[in-house]
Amino acid sequence: MQADSLPTQNTETTATAEVAVPEPSALAVRYHRSGNVLWAGATVLDLLLPGALLFTGLSARVRRVAERLARGRRFATIALYAMAYVLIQALVFLPLGWYVGYVRQHAYGLSTETAAAWLDDWAKALAISAVVAALLLWVPYWLLRISPRRWWLWTGLLTAPLTVLAMIVVPVYIAPLFDDYGRMRDRALEQRIARLAARAGIPDSRIYEVKKSAETRQVNAYVTGFGGTKRIVLWDTLVDRLQPDEVEFVVGHEIGHFVLRHTLTIIVAATLLATLSLWVVHRVAGWLIARFRERFGFDRLDDVASMPMLALVGGVVILGSTPAALALSRWQEREADRFGLEITRDNNAAARAFVRLQVDNLAVPRTGLLFRLWRGSHPDLADRIEFANRYSPWLRGQPLHYGDRFAP
Repeated sequence: MQADSLPTQNTETTATAEVAVPEPSALAVRYHRSGNVLWAGATVLDLLLPGALLFTGLSARVRRVAERLARGRRFATIALYAMAYVLIQALVFLPLGWYVGYVRQHAYGLSTETAAAWLDDWAKALAISAVVAALLLWVPYWLLRISPRRWWLWTGLLTAPLTVLAMIVVPVYIAPLFDDYGRMRDRALEQRIARLAARAGIPDSRIYEVKKSAETRQVNAYVTGFGGTKRIVLWDTLVDRLQPDEVEFVVGHEIGHFVLRHTLTIIVAATLLATLSLWVVHRVAGWLIARFRERFGFDRLDDVASMPMLALVGGVVILGSTPAALALSRWQEREADRFGLEITRDNNAAARAFVRLQVDNLAVPRTGLLFRLWRGSHPDLADRIEFANRYSPWLRGQPLHYGDRFAP
């Protein structure tokens, strides 16, 4: 079934008309399978790089250079090391990133971005990452000095406020460095979204349309920020390719994430995961340093040259906990789907939106167990289309799950 041929009338009949799950195109299947291979390669490289820096002693040599440049000043040494580490990581991953983010996207017809624009974004991301690392890496190493037994706990707990700060700063100061944000071109649709947000209890939300068509043919929307930085963002590709009722459901879904405080859940989960990772580092660091100190080039965990050890051990912990984290994400996505359906009551538009996401993003409707365990942040599109077709408690006189959250 072609997404363009789907019905668009927003009547009671068409609102409940079922939409079939389309078969994936051959191109989508190839994109999905090759993506799995690339994910596996990137995951291995994520662990190999810190391991190589650690066991070759290169990390210690970088620290010695940073010490000389900083003239022995500890905080300056840590800042210089942090920037060097980010630079090394970026250069090692550049060929893979170039292929995945530029070459491959063009090969599959998903990108409209020029090589110069891609490299410009890469350079800006590198500069921002280096500055953030230089500003923050001193925290765990300072805590290691003043609280060697509980440093992992205090560092892990700091994940929460730092994440909140990032969610306030990024939409206002960082995101505009990469994309062009402005008012929606379709004022009628903008008002429709504003009314939807008001019904969901967030009437003061700012609505932006971001010009992504200059770099991609994929579609997306999201709600981000806190307090005064709260904003609803729609890619112009989404606005151009989806019907207004489909856009309304997608925005209703994204608003659901915000209203249901899924971001808060993610912050708590990320804090717990960071704390667990650092605790594991704390438990194994003594043994690793005692066994490999000659190869590492350091004999204390509070030496900034131990940074690759934190990355390596933390990476293993994160990889092992990924299935649980993704299960939580899929549950949140299902509840956001439920919220979007309840606030719009347009099953057909929701199902058509999912079909459009499948077609435009080269997705496959049914993935597989391994994909869901380690890559599946969302339910399979086939499941989402079928859920959109059948979930309509309002037609059976049943209470809505989130009805008490909707303003009249």
